[in-house]
Amino acid sequence: MSDTPARLLKLLSLLQTPREWPGGELAERLDVSPRTIRRDVDRLRDLGYPVEASRGSVGGYRLVAGAAMPPLLLDDEEAVAIAVGLRAGAGHAIEGVDEASVRALAKLEQVLPSRLRHRVSVLQNATVPLTRGDGATIDPRTLTTLASAATGRERLRFAYRSGDGTRTKRQVEPYRLVSTGQRWYLVAYDLGREDWRTFRVDRVGEPYATGARFAPRPLPVEGTGSDARSEDAAKFLARSMRRMKPELCLDVWFGAPAEFVAARLPAHLGAPEPDGEGGCRLRTSCTDSLEWVALRLALVDCEFSVQRPPQLVEYLESLGARLTRAALPSSRRRDSADKDKDRPPADPEQG
Repeated sequence: MSDTPARLLKLLSLLQTPREWPGGELAERLDVSPRTIRRDVDRLRDLGYPVEASRGSVGGYRLVAGAAMPPLLLDDEEAVAIAVGLRAGAGHAIEGVDEASVRALAKLEQVLPSRLRHRVSVLQNATVPLTRGDGATIDPRTLTTLASAATGRERLRFAYRSGDGTRTKRQVEPYRLVSTGQRWYLVAYDLGREDWRTFRVDRVGEPYATGARFAPRPLPVEGTGSDARSEDAAKFLARSMRRMKPELCLDVWFGAPAEFVAARLPAHLGAPEPDGEGGCRLRTSCTDSLEWVALRLALVDCEFSVQRPPQLVEYLESLGARLTRAALPSSRRRDSADKDKDRPPADPEQG
């Protein structure tokens, strides 16, 4: 292989496989002499790639972790596998798969050859994921469009459907994507309303970058005077959600160790504290609905007692009665339901 740049790329691709390569085997793979391999390794080192050589009669080379992330060289199968995996994770807002994953997907899809993009789409369309069911499904192409525009500071146009079903056209300067574990949100400056807004990404349709660049605006600060402080996108979203929804102040006791409970609760609810008697207590606040909170507490799968808020206690009583009736024979179920007819249902939206 006489083309030096092509040979260096091939050598780098081989070295990125997690193994040690004998110099003779590399020379045979690249159809060059061992001396050429040594010179090429020196060139890679000069470019910042940390190639480690082992001594001995055979001698070998391997790429080790360095101070910076070098560009990865992927073959077709590896690129398709990574793109499909990132799409699956990003499209279903899996907890822990955040904006960094979406940026990685946007970068990868930008450089994929058309034949590989087609393979990724075919695999994605032919796959039905088994998801948790408590989050919104999102087209990964929407996420990558939003992420690319935010990274490139490019204005966006899209159709948006509000919670009451109203449909509008928006032009925005995208700031950041934020994942809550359940849903994705776009924090952006809305040019039509001349103010900052948060958009649920599952309600965004037909997004496209306009090509118009913009200078990023600072997010508004919280507080006034000496108490004013800047925010990041996640804090801005949390503050916006608190304004839109009533806040639930939770005080819940669990009859299980804190580690057991924390592993079964969504991260945004925080971590419970041990009570010193084998159980634990969760004191936190959230803007989730009563129904969702009640179900998540029950799914921890241990004894628990809600101290507050009172509306959650009432809702759990009502839910418990319905679940008990569901397990009764039909005749007894009707009699039990008749006794509860006059009991007013708890308002799940009260905070």
